Order: sequence, then C-alpha cells, then structure tokens
Amino acid sequence: MKRFPILAGVAALAMASATAHAADKLTLQLKWVTQAQFAGYYVAKDKGFYKDENLDVTIKAGGPDVAPPQVIAGGGADVVVDWMPSALATREKGIALVNIAQVFKRSGMELTCRKDSGIKTPADFKGKTLGVWFGGNEYPFLSWMDKLKYKTSGADADIKILKQGFNVDPLLQKQAACISTMTYNEYWQIIDAGVKPADLIVFKYEDEGVATLEDGLYTLDAKLKDPAMVDKLARFVRASVKGWDYAIKNQPEAVKIVLKNDATGAQTEHHQTQMMSEVAKLVADQPKGIGYLEEADYQRTVDVLLKGSSDPVITKKPVGAWTHEVWDKAMKK
Repeated sequence: MKRFPILAGVAALAMASATAHAADKLTLQLKWVTQAQFAGYYVAKDKGFYKDENLDVTIKAGGPDVAPPQVIAGGGADVVVDWMPSALATREKGIALVNIAQVFKRSGMELTCRKDSGIKTPADFKGKTLGVWFGGNEYPFLSWMDKLKYKTSGADADIKILKQGFNVDPLLQKQAACISTMTYNEYWQIIDAGVKPADLIVFKYEDEGVATLEDGLYTLDAKLKDPAMVDKLARFVRASVKGWDYAIKNQPEAVKIVLKNDATGAQTEHHQTQMMSEVAKLVADQPKGIGYLEEADYQRTVDVLLKGSSDPVITKKPVGAWTHEVWDKAMKK
C-alpha cells in the first residue's frame, strides 16, 4: 500500500518532464498547393529534422483562395512562404511582413508565347493578349511592361491583359498569345499537353532584367520582438535548410514525400519529378548557404518595383523589411 504514493510521484515527475520537453508548435502557410515547389519543408517534417529541433510544425497548403499575408495577419500562421513583391506591397499597406530567409535565389517566372502568334521579341507584345496571374503575382509583370513603356490599362492600352487562371488553357486554346508560366510548373504542363518546345518562345524574367525574388520565408515584425519566438524561428529555418539540402540531393525520395503529403491526390510523379528538378536549380548553389538573403538581390527587387511610373508596386523604399538575425542564429549551431 505504501508504494502507491511513490509510484504516483514517479508518474507525476515523468509527466512534468514530458511537458517540459514538449515540442514547440509552429505553423507554416505555403503560397500554393502541395507540390515540389515546397519540397524542403515536407522533407524536413518527414525526415524528422523539425522534430530534432524540438519543433512540432504544421504545414498548411495554399490555393487560389488563400492569401498568406492575410493568414498570418489573422493569427493562422507563424511563418508564410511568399514572393517579395507581394510581401513588400503588403508591408506598405500595413501588414508588417519581414523576410527571415530567402529560399529561392533565382526567379522561375517567365512569359511563354506561341511562335505562330508572330512574337519574336518583347517589341512584338504590342496589340497582343497576354495572360497574367493576379493575387500578388502580377507585380513583376507590371514592372516589366512599364520598363517596356507599354500601357496596361485604359482605352489606349498597348496590350490586352487576360486575367489568367491557374492553368495553361488560354495558350492551348489560342485565347492569348502568351501566358505566365513558371520554369518548374506551367511550362511543362504546356509540353505535356503536346506542344513542342520548338513551337514556343520563352521570355525569362531573369534574362529580361526584371526578375524579383520569389519564395522566401516571412514572419511579422511583432514576432521578432520576442526572443523565444526568434529562437523558435531560427530552429525552424535551420531544419528547413537541412530539408531543402536533402531534397536537392535526393530528388526521387523528395518527390515521393511530396506525393505522400498531397491530400488531394491531384499531383503525379511525372510532373512532380519535373518540378523538383527545376526547383532545385532555383534553390541550389547559394554562395552563403540556402536561405541567406543577399542584400544586392533584395535591392534589385526593390528597384524593379519602384520603377513603375504609372502604377508602382511600392511607392517608397521599405524600411525593416528583412533581417539576417534569424538566419545568423540558425547557422551558429
């Protein structure tokens, strides 16, 4: 009988110990649906890299009706994946997003055109219908058109903008001469639909000098004022970088992990394998390591966005829109 209090005490200590070491919860909101564009995060979770950092990470897929800045502003996430043009525009409107890591070093955005539309150079865009994504993705396009001195609105617009859905039908059905594509996604959808590469002409934003930074990790400025949260974010970034490194080096396995996490069952191994290969090119070979935001890349993005004379994406240089604090802390271990 006397042993019961002792056993109860041991159990209480065990429960207290378990509680003390409970993993820290963190929620990541993706910019789009589950696909290899976000392979590093799914790999980090699947391989236990987050768990190794005492993190319990929830990854929330995005979609056409999900705006990551609104999700984090509403308390639905701790970190979001967003493109810098969208993040900076959002910051200027009052939601203080801060870049804590820049995963994609290069831009995958491009404009893909049918050769039979008569387009050979950007000078041939005039008078044509061009498919453009909105919801924050239109900013790089508008900056490019401004650089070309094309009016994009009004009765005297130089081009007609087709508000493009998230498919390639406008090009296949010849509703538009060109559509927005990503090197890792929609371009390959066009090819898989039976169009030959020789029948297309592709203008990469990188080559046109209007590339802006894409997938980065953002949190709210207020969260960075809490040392405990900064520590949690650093552990998250460290595990995510490890996940991306593993995904790039083990692409077939990374694809299988992505497919396992696709609750919709919409993705195919063929397409995700193509995507993983192309995404790896945008992430890999960063001089200071995956996730380090180069100030020159940030400044280039800001300069492109400020150049829009008629409808600029941002109206002034952002202040406090990025920090190396989290990345530096993550890499010190």
